[in-house]
Amino acid sequence: MEQRTESDVSPYRVFSRAEWASLRQDTPMTLEPAEIVRLRSLHDRLDISEVEEIYLPLSRLLSLYVAATQRLFRAQQGFLGTEDAKMPYIIGVGGSVAAGKSTTARVLNALLTRWPNVPKVDLITTDGFLYPNAVLEREGLMEKKGFPESYDLPALLRFLSDIKAGRRPVRAPVYSHLVYDVIPNQWIEIDRPDILIVEGLNVLQAGRLPKDGKAVPFVSDFFDFSVYLDADEGVLLSWYVNRFLALRGTAFADPKSYFHRYARLSDADAIATATSIWNRINLVNLRENILPTRPRADLILKKGESHEVEEVALRRL
Repeated sequence: MEQRTESDVSPYRVFSRAEWASLRQDTPMTLEPAEIVRLRSLHDRLDISEVEEIYLPLSRLLSLYVAATQRLFRAQQGFLGTEDAKMPYIIGVGGSVAAGKSTTARVLNALLTRWPNVPKVDLITTDGFLYPNAVLEREGLMEKKGFPESYDLPALLRFLSDIKAGRRPVRAPVYSHLVYDVIPNQWIEIDRPDILIVEGLNVLQAGRLPKDGKAVPFVSDFFDFSVYLDADEGVLLSWYVNRFLALRGTAFADPKSYFHRYARLSDADAIATATSIWNRINLVNLRENILPTRPRADLILKKGESHEVEEVALRRL
């Protein structure tokens, strides 16, 4: 019998960095060096080579996927004889705390906005759909903040459903990382974008399937494409600790910061505190809720210790 390898039956095609970079072809660089610096999150790595070799090929792929989806949408309109409003293309960006989701989402936003047809691109994070701290405290969920049960899932699903239906405008709540809470009565208005990027920890979460066969919507049901930022556990821990150390002199130093009590910690105490938070909360969330969603992504960006993407896995069609 013919011997089949694991790669033969994998739903993904895996590319080395060099192989993926070659797929850029003639996609132009549209970002200036100063813009790249502004798009980079604290202690994340982003330079021109990362944009050229990883994100420009991805931008090219997405341009092909968006065009194909638009053709399919028009074909369905023709079949149904309807004239529905345009349907936004939604891209999900998921992965662990400290994996670089925010940087990836912002880079994609900047690149897609600069496509020749100048699409309207919006970006939201699911942080705004966390329950307020008062609710989490009442329900005993503050130690589970970022876990699936800490989100107002019905509100997030309504938001995505309205976006897909072309309703305008649609409002998303605003979250402040400074005060570590949802800001009451503040909203971001999303007004019929061509493309919407949704970034968050658990965006690919499926949850339990019903036994009666009834339709249960998941956040990822509304995605046309999804990206998962991947790195080994030990690497993620080192990034998280380094970011925590740096925040002592930046965000934590603000008296209004929820984490202001950590601003004066010594290096040793800060490392111990960050490691404890990671092991008690973020690592548990990663293992129980986030990592199991990795196989549901359309694209997996595997990062090494330097923050550079070393390998790309693209789901086969």
